[in-house]
Amino acid sequence: MSESDDTIAAQSKPANAGRRRVVVAMSGGVDSSVVAALMQQAGHDVIGVTLQLYDHGQATGRSGSCCAGQDIHDARRVAEAIGIPHYVLDYERRFAEAVIESFADSYVHGETPIPCVTCNSDIKFGDLLATARELGADFLATGHYIRRVDGPHGPELRRAADADRDQSYFLFSTTREQLQHLWFPLGDLPKAEVRRIAADLALPVAAKPDSQDICFVPSGRYTDIIERLRPGAIEPGDIVHVDGRKLGRHNGIVNYTVGQRRGLGIPAAEPYYVIRLDADRREVVVGSREHLRTAALVLRGVNWLGDGPIEAATRGGLDIYARVRSSQPPVPATLSTTPSGNVRVLLTDGIEGVAAGQACVFYSGPGSDARILGGGTIAAAERKQPLSGGTVESPARQADQVNQFIVRNVAG
Repeated sequence: MSESDDTIAAQSKPANAGRRRVVVAMSGGVDSSVVAALMQQAGHDVIGVTLQLYDHGQATGRSGSCCAGQDIHDARRVAEAIGIPHYVLDYERRFAEAVIESFADSYVHGETPIPCVTCNSDIKFGDLLATARELGADFLATGHYIRRVDGPHGPELRRAADADRDQSYFLFSTTREQLQHLWFPLGDLPKAEVRRIAADLALPVAAKPDSQDICFVPSGRYTDIIERLRPGAIEPGDIVHVDGRKLGRHNGIVNYTVGQRRGLGIPAAEPYYVIRLDADRREVVVGSREHLRTAALVLRGVNWLGDGPIEAATRGGLDIYARVRSSQPPVPATLSTTPSGNVRVLLTDGIEGVAAGQACVFYSGPGSDARILGGGTIAAAERKQPLSGGTVESPARQADQVNQFIVRNVAG
């Protein structure tokens, strides 16, 4: 047996090895299909489950989408090919309430949400895991690229061996209790190896492209969803400079994102960037690139996966590595909690273009073996002063903005 085959075999055995009943969340893609096949080959009692999450009529034949009608069909074909039972569960109403509605609300409030985080925590690792337990399953296995390891204080999450496929940024909200019953067999495998396994096993989806889009936005225009769910919420307003000058008009803050440079329609000697979105004032606030640099973050909805209570672990400040975008590597930071219970992340070197609604994930180090210590949703960003010259909002105005965010998104 080759070293690669040894790794594959190891991924098919939980810490307490033996035949187990395993529910596999089958999305219809190559990753979850390989997981189901590995579980079946290892002799486990495998049940394949696919979730119907939304009205997939428009996305049925759309290439590159996820959770569409074709995906359900593909998952069924894989289950038939490897000889396991397969069920389709209608979670459409629950998905609409927990994911789509909050997605629309977040955009209306000037944020840039990540619906995959909510889907993982509430739908897959919440509702589906509960269903798996009702079916008598020992584990819910998925095709996510992340590693679950047994540590001295219980199960831990660590980054995937394949850094290019690592999905830890989207899984920070996984709880300790959920980790007791989750299994991620692909965490130690590179994507190329997963593709090879799929081809060797002649799985019907071996050559299927990976999903890339938000599954419930078949048109690729998220504003269509917001306009349908929140009619009248997209209101015009002013485009203002950070110093308060009115520079133009916009047709709705949902059409803008922090860091955006193109499409502002404002003539200027140097480029303007979207610095932040003020939903209360219906303002798109712009400035120079230097204004984008963020010094610290205030978080809400924090999930702590480190050892001991977060208050004790962060007393005096805890050195961590923070990741504020899925496409960027973790950067040095200090994690702390305030007397009022708010969680704050001080970014050692600052970072550009941080948007409220995005995630900030905590890591023990910068490498591929780093442990995920938790994370939260960015409620407010405290900006650095420009590096050289330029006008900035007064400290009082900046503090006012941060406090508004905290009151609306963190407190209570």
